[in-house]
Order: sequence, then structure tokens, then C-alpha cells
Amino acid sequence: MDKLNKKFSVVIPVYNEEGSLAGLFDELIGVMRGLKGDFEIIAIDDGSTDRSWEIIKGCCSRYPEIKGLKLGRNFGQTSALSAGISFAQGELIITMDGDGQNDPSDIPRLLEKLDEGYDLVNGWRKSRKDNYFTRIVPSRIANWLIGLFTGLRLKDFGCSLKVYRAEVIKGIHLYGEMHRMIPALGFWGGARVAEIEVKHRERKSGKSKYGLFRIFNVIFDLVTLKFFVGYFRRPLHFFGIAGVILSFLGALSYVALILMKLIQNIDMTGNPFLILGTLFLILGMQSIALGLLGEIGIRTYYETQSKPTYIIREKIGFE
Repeated sequence: MDKLNKKFSVVIPVYNEEGSLAGLFDELIGVMRGLKGDFEIIAIDDGSTDRSWEIIKGCCSRYPEIKGLKLGRNFGQTSALSAGISFAQGELIITMDGDGQNDPSDIPRLLEKLDEGYDLVNGWRKSRKDNYFTRIVPSRIANWLIGLFTGLRLKDFGCSLKVYRAEVIKGIHLYGEMHRMIPALGFWGGARVAEIEVKHRERKSGKSKYGLFRIFNVIFDLVTLKFFVGYFRRPLHFFGIAGVILSFLGALSYVALILMKLIQNIDMTGNPFLILGTLFLILGMQSIALGLLGEIGIRTYYETQSKPTYIIREKIGFE
């Protein structure tokens, strides 16, 4: 650890975690003070409705290394991370959850792995302390889908405990719920990515903010990500492939209709499958196109005007 004489920034999004914050900060301060280098801890209250912000303010007064950001409302984990990263001043940026399930004692091992020449080190919660059907199964499906779409094979994209080089993470624009895609975005940008096993602890208080249906969010994010990274400069390739496939399926449907007419003398114009199939294909293509055009509009709006995806209501510890 002698080579790690750097400044570290720990970014922690918080949403209704009043029962775990004080203990987490105590642990984290002990671990970070054991490293060789200056550090800061940035806690972002993402519109909590409990006493999370009051606890953050109390910890800021106890520990000068802790800083606080309070967002105007609940913008989501991606926006909270984006806010913390934009304020981070460290050469190395560490992210983790505020629920206490990530173990701060794993941070030195992540930093050691990063020091081997990587730009991003991802945590792998091998022994997760979560509900198997509502958390673990959807997570495994999501990890498989992300690996299939992006080409980056990680065991746990959803683990919040990660370490980045600042120049890598600050160069990634985050929107929607793209926080789980950060390793893939970095990888596509040329970052060297590694993954090591980390501990995962039982949740002592509060409740999970994710459920079984988050897998649909992953699918939507993957479609958007694939479009922007792979086809943004050549959208005809994206829509053209889909159009060819759908046209081929439509041609097969018409062949089937003709055969039904010739063999069984079934009326083609009154066949409900023709009407429903045509309607669903049109609506499906329109929905995807409108969604992607909406993403383009949102990114253009934010990036051309340099607008953040969050509003900061209060700051503590920042000059």
C-alpha cells in the first residue's frame, strides 16, 4: 500500500438509510485513515424522507473529512452518483452503498488491484445476503444480459462497491438508471476493468429499493446503451436490421395467409391475425423509435446547456 499515496474520494448515495449511516461512517473513517493519502467522503442525500440528512450533518460536524450534498428530491441512484462524482476531487474515486451491506474493509484490496494497472475495479458479492428470488435471481439474469450485450463479462455489475480512476469516471455521462452500466461504458471507452470478490453483509435496517421487476429496467437500459454506443453515428444500421427482420416475418405471415386461403379457403382480409400482427408491429417499432428519439432529445438538452440531472438544495463541507 506504500505506492497508494494519493487523494481518495468516497461517494455514497443515500436514500432513507438513517439506521445504518452513523455506523457506516465510523467504519469508513477508520479504514480511510489507515490508507496513505488524503481523502474525502461525500454523502449525497437523494431526497430521503427519514432522518438521513440530519445524521449526515451530524457526522460532518464530527469528522472534517465528511461532506454532504442534499438533493432537491429523489432523483435516483444514478443522479445521486453523478452529483457526488462531479464534486469529487480525488485522483481515485470509490463508490459504495449507504445501507451498510458493503464492507469498507474491502476498499484497500480494491485499491491494490487497481494499482496493478487497471482503471476500474468492480466488486463481486459472491455470497450475497439478499432474498434469493427477488434480488439474486434478477441480478444473475441482468449480469448475463449485460455481458451478452456489451462483451464485458462480470459476475456482479450491480455491486455498488467500485474503485475508479477519476479521469475514467468523470468522462462518463450518466443518465436514467445507467449506474449499473458504468463498467461497460468504461470498457467501451478503453478502460481496463477487473473484478474481485468482496464481502456482503446483512442489512441491519431499512429496506431494499429494488425488486423483481428491475430486470425490465436493465433491458431498456441495454437497448439504449447498445444504440448510443454501437449505432449512434449510423442509426440506419440499427433500424435497418430490425426493419429487415420484421419485413421477413411480415412476408412469412403473408405467405401463411395465402396458403390458408388456397388450402382451407380462409378469408385473407378478415383474418384477425393479419390485423393484430400488423398493428403490433407498427406500435412496437414506433415505441422503440420514439424512446430512442426521446433519449437523444434529453441528452442534447442536458449536454448542450451543461445542465445536471439533479438539483442541489444544500451543501456541507464544500468551499
